[in-house]
Amino acid sequence: MESVIDVRGLTKRFGARTAVDGVSIAVREGEILGFLGPNGSGKTTTIRMLCGLLRPDAGEGTCLGLDIVRDAYRIKREVGYMTQRFSLYEDLSIEENLDFVARVYAVPRRREAVDATLAQLGLGARRRQLAGALSGGWKQRLALAACLLHSPRLLLLDEPTAGVDPGARRDFWAKIHALAAEGMTVLVSTHYMDEAERCHKLAYIASGKLLVTGSAQEVVAHSGLTTYVVGVPGGSERALAGLARALEAEPAVTVVVPFGTTLHVSGIDAAALERVRERRVRDGGQRWTRIEPSLDDVFVRLVQQAKDADA
Repeated sequence: MESVIDVRGLTKRFGARTAVDGVSIAVREGEILGFLGPNGSGKTTTIRMLCGLLRPDAGEGTCLGLDIVRDAYRIKREVGYMTQRFSLYEDLSIEENLDFVARVYAVPRRREAVDATLAQLGLGARRRQLAGALSGGWKQRLALAACLLHSPRLLLLDEPTAGVDPGARRDFWAKIHALAAEGMTVLVSTHYMDEAERCHKLAYIASGKLLVTGSAQEVVAHSGLTTYVVGVPGGSERALAGLARALEAEPAVTVVVPFGTTLHVSGIDAAALERVRERRVRDGGQRWTRIEPSLDDVFVRLVQQAKDADA
């Protein structure tokens, strides 16, 4: 299938700081790419280069078949970009906001397009409600409607579900998958691992560098982690916290993540971690159960690796 995004070596500097460092991404038509990474990792800067809002200092490639440097103006008019913060006018109604966006993009048959978009996103009954009076989930729906009004082939969504309730998140992702089934390509940044698992592919960036790409299964396999669920008799918070500190001091342990009344304990040397398990089960009465690493386990490890590389 056609690559809607195909960029290589994207780099952006702000003074002495390199915000994005040689990032290469390819996303095919109809694909949903989850763009992951900690705050300040370069996700938003990368998205802004892809949609023509920022000029890269180095790198090359295309977005929607258009050169990201020479054709930045055309790209801006042909993508739907949903920013982290709600950016529409809160003192205008839903309908008025969409009519304004339709005028900006010179959408043909503007009123019909607005009516169709209101119906598509289930906003018709609220069309005269002020945007500032909407809940987080309805604001999110309005922002997505504004992105879709000019019929883009590519959606760039920057943490679109931050601060909305689980029901709104579920409805949002159902809509995204419906759009992808119709051929829409989506790049979405998120901090939620359950959302990452909904994506066709993942790309993880830290300190401006792309660390890993692939499906969720490929990313987990690439990590090389061996993971156990570890519990203690009684499962008290104090006992669990003490166990976590003790395990973090073990050379064979690379990741310790609390999960309810248990810990997820991971290492990259399976044999060494097995020796730790045997000793602690024998001496401490702990319960160790082997599991597949989760995306949470993998990404905690990736964050650690990025910090170690920067140290």
